[in-house]
Amino acid sequence: MLPSILQNISNIHDFVTIGSKHYGGTFHFKGPWFTNIANFTLTCDPMNVHHITSKNFSNYGKGSDFPEICDVLGVSIVNLDSNEWKQERTILHSLLKGKTFETSLRQNIQKKLESCLLPFLDHVSKGVHVLDLQDIIERFTFDITCNFLFGFDPNCLPYKFNELREIAYVKAISVIEDTLLYRHSIPKCLWKLEKWLQIGQEKKYKVAQENIHQFLFKMIMHSKSDEDKTRLKTSEDVAEIHSVGLLKALMKEGLGKEEMNENENYIRDTAFTLLAAGNGTVSSGLSWFFWLVSTHPIVEAKLIQEIKDNCLTQEENLINNLNVEKIDKLVYLHAAICETLRLYPPIPFDHKCAVSSDILPSGHHVGPNTKLIYSLYAMGRMEHIWGEDCLEFKPERWISDKGQIIHVPSYKFIAFNAGPRSCLGKDISFIQMKMVAASVLWKFRIHVVEGQSVTPRVSVVLRVEGLKVNVSKRCI
Repeated sequence: MLPSILQNISNIHDFVTIGSKHYGGTFHFKGPWFTNIANFTLTCDPMNVHHITSKNFSNYGKGSDFPEICDVLGVSIVNLDSNEWKQERTILHSLLKGKTFETSLRQNIQKKLESCLLPFLDHVSKGVHVLDLQDIIERFTFDITCNFLFGFDPNCLPYKFNELREIAYVKAISVIEDTLLYRHSIPKCLWKLEKWLQIGQEKKYKVAQENIHQFLFKMIMHSKSDEDKTRLKTSEDVAEIHSVGLLKALMKEGLGKEEMNENENYIRDTAFTLLAAGNGTVSSGLSWFFWLVSTHPIVEAKLIQEIKDNCLTQEENLINNLNVEKIDKLVYLHAAICETLRLYPPIPFDHKCAVSSDILPSGHHVGPNTKLIYSLYAMGRMEHIWGEDCLEFKPERWISDKGQIIHVPSYKFIAFNAGPRSCLGKDISFIQMKMVAASVLWKFRIHVVEGQSVTPRVSVVLRVEGLKVNVSKRCI
């Protein structure tokens, strides 16, 4: 089976989807005994996923390979299991679910939209410019995430198109994400050899890691020092909204063991995990959303009408009126985002390892230390889960006859994972995506450049590869 994986690495997510359908949703992968992918079970069966993530949660951890493959995450929450993981999650939950944090985040997004993204797109719309939309949104979400994480805006997205520049530490995150999927897909001995020789993808990974670590070191010093905070601040407005930053609040809470508070590597790993989670996943979701909406004019028209019916029609006042109540009224927008995440989940697969023997609901036997991979991407494309029209972009499937959002169990709609390890940032991700989507759609039309191939990037985060667009002003 290994040659087939290597042969289809460029379209691995679709290849896994086809294989999953062929084998009825669950199959055992057999590879060479000397590789890290010698034996694992792949599933996209919702009942199996429910069993792994919830019903028998204690039997499925990260395993020994996961922290080694994802070494850049260090000792942060993603790599932890058992009591250490519980302690970290409790602290993060108390901070991320607080009303103060949510209000601060919404204000930061609103300010960044008004001062940066919308003026940038307005400037682009006045000329014949071709944008890489994934890159633009990635810069925007990087700034937003840094703002609420460190209390500092690095201004990676400029005010004007002609001021765009390459930023090594922004690009570093996507290089790291590419490498993590690469490590999942090839024998350990091969990527270990590349790492030792410092060639190929592992060389890119090392450079990217150095770039992001240098950036994080400056941000951590900024979070620790009031003097640095004053010196690094790009504008007084940022300080008014969120002067502390989530990282400083986390350091104050202690994040579990008190002695870890002074461990710079631990703080750095946690900062990277939160930065990558807040940047890559949201930018991926928004990029796929704008691509799908721009290629489905009927959906786009319904979204514009809903915004018009529920928000003020004067475009200069729209952002100021996007409070929680207004956002909650945008049911079709919520449905369109859910439909986007169903087809293009930002994290396309997850990896678990069995502690002891088990029988999955599908009847498949799982031995001790067996890896299990469930494909979120494939699950969104299964007829037996979503119906014969599962490949269609159809927001209506999320709306009931009464005009309300239909609740779908998390083990079926698994974009935010399921069970005890479900995503803590789900609510704030929806807030950010809705605010950006409504504000951009209301003012601009996005036209996908014809003739290009828009495909998922081969990465652990499902970014868009090749999303070139033109932007024009919308006449309401």
